[in-house]
Amino acid sequence: MSENTDTRLLLPFRHPSVRHLAWTCTAPQLLHCNQSFEPACYLPTTYLQTLLEWDREPARIPKALTEAPPRRLGFYFERLYESLLTDLLGWDVLLKNQQIQTGGRTLGELDFVVFNRTDDRIEHHEIAIKFYLGVPGDNEPDRWYGPNARDRLDLKTDRLLNQQAQLTRRPETHHLLEQRGITAPLVSRVFMPGYLFYPDDGTTEISVPPTTPADHLHGTWHYASQIRRADIARCVPLRKPHWIGPWSQTTEPDPADSEAALALILQRNIPQLFAELERDSASGVWTEQRRFFLVPNSWPANG
Repeated sequence: MSENTDTRLLLPFRHPSVRHLAWTCTAPQLLHCNQSFEPACYLPTTYLQTLLEWDREPARIPKALTEAPPRRLGFYFERLYESLLTDLLGWDVLLKNQQIQTGGRTLGELDFVVFNRTDDRIEHHEIAIKFYLGVPGDNEPDRWYGPNARDRLDLKTDRLLNQQAQLTRRPETHHLLEQRGITAPLVSRVFMPGYLFYPDDGTTEISVPPTTPADHLHGTWHYASQIRRADIARCVPLRKPHWIGPWSQTTEPDPADSEAALALILQRNIPQLFAELERDSASGVWTEQRRFFLVPNSWPANG
């Protein structure tokens, strides 16, 4: 596994969207297979300099990254990914979020169809950013659930590989692509960065899917009812879209903010992501040292 957080990727970006894009460029994935897309294999050596220039001169930031982020994290992540493809790699997005239908029924949606200028080919990219919490099984396999427990890592992996990434094999997709002038064979790629959160009782062991690389980003999860105020004194609740990448701030964490978030978990039965911060003596900036979820006692049964 990687270090407790991805602070090695914490660069001095003032603009959140640029920081989030920097993370997207190099974040480890939760799924490794022969279809995995690794942006680092294609990014130019100057990409980091480009991001730093955008951060210093906000007028140079692509317009889409200056707009208010969508409420849904997945939609915002698509925006970041499109910027990675077009603004950093210089590739062409030919289709985006294209539904495939037959007889009035939706079979699925193509996230991106892109022209890979580096390899001179057309590709189909399916993407997701995911956060899963591990729950040991008693008489069943260990499971990795999303904060919304209807989402599971094994189910998402199966759907991504065996349904979403296979859409371009369907005749309905071939027909639609031909209507758009796309006749070349498509190479399917998948991209799913994120975090795994381990149960933190000090003794529990839990298995990780064999398709998850060992260098994945990780944290822990705890029941909110077992947390004391002192445990979260130097923590901040992370609100979307700041689940993406490590967090930093110039002000000291306000314990009242974390206490209020803890109360909401117990009141609304909704998991909440937190970051524990530490002050850097040189810069005075408070930076994320680890991240963890606090969940209600009913989770995942009523997640």
